[in-house]
Amino acid sequence: MHAHHHHDVSDTAGRALGIGIVLNLGFVVIEAIAGVLGQSMALLADAAHNLGDVLGLLLAWGANRLTRRIASPQFSYGLGSSTLLAALINGVTLALVSLWILWEAGMRLADPPAVHGLLVIGVALAGVVVNTATAWLLLSGQKHDLNLRGAFLHMAADAAVSVAVAVSGLIVLLTGFALIDPLLSILVSLVILVPAIGLVRRSLQLVLHGVPEDVDLAEVERHLAALPGVTDHHHLHVWALSTRETALSVHLVMSDPPADGDAFLHELQLDLRQRFGIQHATVQIERGSCPCPIDA
Repeated sequence: MHAHHHHDVSDTAGRALGIGIVLNLGFVVIEAIAGVLGQSMALLADAAHNLGDVLGLLLAWGANRLTRRIASPQFSYGLGSSTLLAALINGVTLALVSLWILWEAGMRLADPPAVHGLLVIGVALAGVVVNTATAWLLLSGQKHDLNLRGAFLHMAADAAVSVAVAVSGLIVLLTGFALIDPLLSILVSLVILVPAIGLVRRSLQLVLHGVPEDVDLAEVERHLAALPGVTDHHHLHVWALSTRETALSVHLVMSDPPADGDAFLHELQLDLRQRFGIQHATVQIERGSCPCPIDA
């Protein structure tokens, strides 16, 4: 049942990412053509930036596909951890993009560029539609999957940038206040940077086998200590196998182990999955008179 559910989630995420890739690739082509026809370097530069985001979506899609690969002699856990790397790369890229926007906006404060009229505004509004639609497709999945969250933040950031371009273009056309473009760009870059740093921090924690943020290790310890017959525990480790799967290993000391050890372990694994979202639990039972010789 769990394997089927995992593949269903992976399929849904894969479809969302696939649709997002097609939408954004089409928009890049349209934006590049508009940039050439309108002789707008700003549009051509934004097309190049959006092409980078398509590569980010491809990275997330590829990692999502790799989670379906079964374990092999070379990769005994499978390739689910590729989603951790994809989330980290997307987070770092997003942070660098926001810093680049901040730098460019700072340069434009001193010398505001001319706005290329209604063409730029029209393409920016089209960008809002495409990026918002893609972000909406990823909205539900990104809450529980850091890989999808990286892709979602890319699309949400692009939508915000497109809104800023459209609004600033309209204000310039109506009032002639050219500084609004870099000022709004600075605001948008800061709005992007905050979640980007959070994504980098969380994904780096998982890459380094840290405990996932949605697992309370102290609560897991209390739960294990309260199990019938358990007198002690050690070698407790919790880490992420992918952005959707969490693993645990622990040694439980029991002076009087249960007669049906298999039933005890089965119930414990179900309990850990339901209470803490830990899908893979490896539990070793030790008698109190025979402590584990391996140091933690």
